[in-house]
Amino acid sequence: MTEHLRTRGDRDGRAAEYPPAPEPLPLPVFDNHTHLEIADSALPLSVAEHLDRAASVGVAGAVQVGTDVATSRWSAEMAAREPRLLAAVALHPNEAPVLDAAGELADALSVIDELAAQPRVRAIGETGLDYFRTGDDGRAAQFRSFEAHIDIAKRHGLALQIHDRDAHDDVVATLRRVGAPEGTVFHCFSGGEELAALAADEGWYCSFAGNVTFKNAENLRDALRVLPRDRILVETDAPYLTPAPLRGRPNAPYLVPHTVRFISEVLGMPLDELCAQVASNTVRVYGSWQDEAVGGERIDDGREGA
Repeated sequence: MTEHLRTRGDRDGRAAEYPPAPEPLPLPVFDNHTHLEIADSALPLSVAEHLDRAASVGVAGAVQVGTDVATSRWSAEMAAREPRLLAAVALHPNEAPVLDAAGELADALSVIDELAAQPRVRAIGETGLDYFRTGDDGRAAQFRSFEAHIDIAKRHGLALQIHDRDAHDDVVATLRRVGAPEGTVFHCFSGGEELAALAADEGWYCSFAGNVTFKNAENLRDALRVLPRDRILVETDAPYLTPAPLRGRPNAPYLVPHTVRFISEVLGMPLDELCAQVASNTVRVYGSWQDEAVGGERIDDGREGA
């Protein structure tokens, strides 16, 4: 099977390399949002290499996330073959207006609905609203797509991973109007203390990526401090949002420990306690990674692990 569907490419003309591995965590955690279909770095890693590196530092598994029909199919198939992966499938909100204009949105949503029935697909996402890249003329299609994804998640009993960019109020209003799935996750949480408190009141989860470590992200740290510990998840959104001090280099699941250690310091919470809490939260949302994948074997693409 094709290892990568997309290539991010070198940034600023530089051949970016993956950073060295961090010190292993004392207890295993999970990366609940990553995009391994995107090849990054001068020397891209295979899926197996990504997961081997992650396991070596205490990241026991990841949720591989689709953003269109092709990547959702890829994510579901990878999760079916690899015990260290679960899948999330969806049409990214910025895809919805494009598909709608082409008369293809309904068919694409039908594919997501079909994929949602697979046992190792555990979430619908990333879906939601994005007012940063899509203008007013595309918002109606985004709303239709978002509501359809919420319906798919509820009918299949799956978690919902939300992409919310510059659209906090409308995302919350939509979830309240149509009814949020039990396991609703604000992926790459971008709000502040007010949205975090609201999410906690609703029983939703907030997932923090490497940008929580950025100097200008005090709003994210304020959000962390008001959240109940049982509503916190961690992610990479790899290959994006590499945590400080590694910005400018590609991100990957094995770099989650940087973010976890930073969160531990912000909260004043012992690292082992935070790891145990985050792992418990993640399994509560997505279920166990221990369900056997097809063949019960890890992916072997003929390359040596990192």
